[in-house]
Amino acid sequence: MKRFKWAAIAAAAALLTTTVAQAAFLASEKEVRRQARVQWLQMKRHLPLEPDARVQSYVECVANRVIAELPKDQAEAFDWEVVVFDEDEVNAMVDPNGKITVYNGLLRIADTQDALAAVIGHELTHATEGHTMDRMSRAARQDIWAMIGAAATGVQVRDYLHIALALPFYREQEMEADAIGLQRMAKAGFDPRSAIYFWKGMITYNEQSGREQPPEFLSTHPTDQSRVDNLIKKLTPALVDFNAAREAGKRPNCAVR
Repeated sequence: MKRFKWAAIAAAAALLTTTVAQAAFLASEKEVRRQARVQWLQMKRHLPLEPDARVQSYVECVANRVIAELPKDQAEAFDWEVVVFDEDEVNAMVDPNGKITVYNGLLRIADTQDALAAVIGHELTHATEGHTMDRMSRAARQDIWAMIGAAATGVQVRDYLHIALALPFYREQEMEADAIGLQRMAKAGFDPRSAIYFWKGMITYNEQSGREQPPEFLSTHPTDQSRVDNLIKKLTPALVDFNAAREAGKRPNCAVR
């Protein structure tokens, strides 16, 4: 009788787990967009904005050039907006609603329009290719299994799942964003060689600031050197696109002026 009772409980738990996981997966896109809107409004309300309007205009110039190279359906699917925040961190991101965040600390490394276009092209691709939605769906499912596993065994199941399930997928997304972003910046008339210049600059920055990167298999991002190596492999077709764009008159002239 006890065996039957525990079997029934296990079956019910499995059914509940499946149902909850499916609901989390189906609801995630709507929830991600809602949370992103809230976070964006909070950021604009609480974080300091770039005080120099010329810097804001410069970053908008670069972003708009890259956005103009998106397929029409992708370009129209987002409510694009660019805001530069007065934050020392070297970072940029694009949320699933098309809100582009650039910390002005990034401009120390991405110190040319072409280098900045490489970063923005990469981040735009995360949005247009649905990477944020994919990540959130996987995270929702991992949370459920982690809670069940932790309750049953007391071990850090989430850590195991993070390594076993999420990381290869995330690294693939990063490499895709690098490749597509490189193509888009080149088609906009920005020099794709600057993507390599930027990531080499990041290597130097990380070394000088004492930031140690974890081993690649324990990181959601490729190491900076791996990224440079892969970009070099994709440089030739990007240069073809770049030269074609220049011949077509696409010669960006974004600057702080």
